[in-house]
Amino acid sequence: MKLGISSYSLWQAVQSGELDFVGVVGRVAELGGEHVEIVPLGFDLTNDPAMVEAIKSKAAEAGIEISNYAIGANFAGLNDEAFALEIERVKREVDVAAALGAKLMRHDVANSKDTSIRQFMADFPKLVEACRTIADYASQYGITTSIENHGYYVQASDRVHAIVNEVDRENFRTTLDIGNFVCVDENPVVGVRNNVKIASIVHVKDFYIRPETVNPGDGWFRSANGAYLRGAIAGQGDLDTRASLRAVKESGFDGYLSIEFEGMEPCIQATKIALDNVRRIWEEI
Repeated sequence: MKLGISSYSLWQAVQSGELDFVGVVGRVAELGGEHVEIVPLGFDLTNDPAMVEAIKSKAAEAGIEISNYAIGANFAGLNDEAFALEIERVKREVDVAAALGAKLMRHDVANSKDTSIRQFMADFPKLVEACRTIADYASQYGITTSIENHGYYVQASDRVHAIVNEVDRENFRTTLDIGNFVCVDENPVVGVRNNVKIASIVHVKDFYIRPETVNPGDGWFRSANGAYLRGAIAGQGDLDTRASLRAVKESGFDGYLSIEFEGMEPCIQATKIALDNVRRIWEEI
């Protein structure tokens, strides 16, 4: 197992000007991460080969791996022309992952205001087609592509599993976020157990949870069924992080664990605490 950090965890510091993005890569190493996951918020690496090279060089200088490259995408509700264009756009992002030296890449698959199972089944064939096409393209680089359990529409473990099974490619799996299942009110430990065997990388995230009848104020968002949620430092929130990590470890997973912090605390300190907590929990279980 290699424990590292998603660049998303330090986005707060990038927004404030405390770090630039290349500096994030170096800070991940300083915090004790063994790998960094690249999430290109706020810029487009398909049009910036110099930034790609700077990120890759900084990771090599810092002695850490670039584990995963994670981007947004949507293949639902598009006409044929838009669908084809989105596939081509994501292929260019696969080229970026290859240039970075990453062997894993996560792309989103869909978003929809209508998150019903009826709409999901209607969109399902196109989602599978898109994921299969991109996985086949990525195979030339030895890259494994994946979708993540997030975004409400394709967040429950059974929907993710259905797509992965139907795509049926050795190099297509799931980026398994152990916390995100709670956003659709699924027991996270159950979700992890359902999907860990098809995981290419595991995100470690935590949340505070309050019932829908108790509005905690600013900084919270709602689950699919109305519970209030707020990002927490891994190991300090209301989720059973220990049980989820135990399920990951007992499955035989021996790949990348990636800290994802999206809470309100200062992100550098919070990410360091999360990294230390997860390392300690992994050793104890």
